[in-house]
Amino acid sequence: MVEKLEPNLLREIPSPGGEMSRRSFITGSAAFLTCALGIASPSLGDEDHSQEASYYRKLEDQTVQCLLCPHGCVIPRGERGICGNRENRGGILYSLVYGYPCSIHLDPIEKKPFFHVLPGTSSLSLSTVGCNMTCRFCQNWQISQSRPEDADIRYQEPAEVVKIARDRQALSIAYTYGEPVVFFEYMAAIARLAKAQGIRSVVVTNGYYAEKPLSDLCRLVDAIKIDLKAYDDTYYQKICGARLQPVLDSLVRIKQSGVWLEIVYLMIPTLNDQPDRLREMSRWLFRNLGPDVPVHFSRFYPQYRLNNLPPTPLSTLEQAWEICRQEGMRYVYLGNIPPHRAESTYCPFCEKKVISRNGYRIEKIDISNGNCRFCGKPIPGLWGEDKS
Repeated sequence: MVEKLEPNLLREIPSPGGEMSRRSFITGSAAFLTCALGIASPSLGDEDHSQEASYYRKLEDQTVQCLLCPHGCVIPRGERGICGNRENRGGILYSLVYGYPCSIHLDPIEKKPFFHVLPGTSSLSLSTVGCNMTCRFCQNWQISQSRPEDADIRYQEPAEVVKIARDRQALSIAYTYGEPVVFFEYMAAIARLAKAQGIRSVVVTNGYYAEKPLSDLCRLVDAIKIDLKAYDDTYYQKICGARLQPVLDSLVRIKQSGVWLEIVYLMIPTLNDQPDRLREMSRWLFRNLGPDVPVHFSRFYPQYRLNNLPPTPLSTLEQAWEICRQEGMRYVYLGNIPPHRAESTYCPFCEKKVISRNGYRIEKIDISNGNCRFCGKPIPGLWGEDKS
C-alpha cells in the first residue's frame, strides 16, 4: 500500500470506523495545496512565522550548511537547500514551513500503512510542502515537489493540531504525505505536545536523515515507516536523487532505538523488481533488523514522471512476498491490490489469522495483550488496549 493524499477538508471525513475507498486519486494540484479547517488564520505571507532551523552550522561569508539530511546542503546567503523550504537569511538558516501544513486529514492508520500499530484506529495526518528527494514516481508530487510560496496555506500552531486530533478522537498523529524531514521542527513541536496528552506520533518517511536528527526524532515518536525505494544505489541516484546507504543506516538506527519500525517497498516493473536483488534485500533485512519488522510490497501505478510503465503485475508482488518469507521475514504484506490473503496478519507460530483486513477496514482482531489468542505467542507491535 502506498499512501495517497486525500482531500483535506475535515468536514468530509467519515467518523472513526467508517468505510473509506481503497484508492483515491486526486487530479489537479489545488486539491493538495489548500487547508480548509474552518479556522480563521493568516495565510502564508501575511505574517512571518519562520523558525530558525535546528540542525545547521555557520560557515564563512554568511554561508551555512544544513545538517538535517545526508545532502548536507551548503547554502549561500539568500538561497535555499534542495528541499526548497530552508532558507539562509543573513547567515541564519530558517524553516519556511513551520506551522504551515498544506493538508490535514483524518485517515485509518492502515492507510499509512501501519499494520502493527493501533489497528482499526484513526490517525490525524498532516504534511507541509517539500521533500529532500525527487522520486520520479512520487504519488504526492503535487505537494512534495512544491515550494512554500506555491500554496495558499493557513498557519496552524502545534497546539492547534493536537487539539484537532483530540477532538477527532484520533489516537495518533501521522507526519506523512510529503516528507516529514523537511518540516522537522514543526513535527517535533507537535510530537512533544501530543506525547504529553497521550496521543502517539507516527512518521511516514523516506528515511533520508542525518544521524543526530534521527536520534532526536526517535525520542519523540512511537513508530516510523520507511519507504525503501530499492536495494540499489544506482536506482536511488537516478530515480530518487539520493543514495541508498543513508537509508539503510536509518533503518538500523530506528530498530536499535526501540521505536516501532515498518517498511514499504513500491515495486516498479523493470526498475526494482529483480528477484535476485529482492532476495539480497530480504537477507539484509533479516540480518540487520530481525524477522519481526513488517515489510509491505506495494503495487505501482503510473504516476508523475514514470507514467510510461504498466502497473505491477500481481504475480510479481506475490513472488516478492514469497522470497521475503523464504528469507525469514515473518510479517510480509501486499498492498494496492484487490482483496488478498497477504493483507491480513498471521501468527508465525500457529499460522492462524490474527488480524483480518479488507483494504483499510479491520474485520477482526485476535490479539490479546500483544499475544496470539490461539497459541499465546507474542505478535510484536503497538497494539494499545486489548480488543475483543
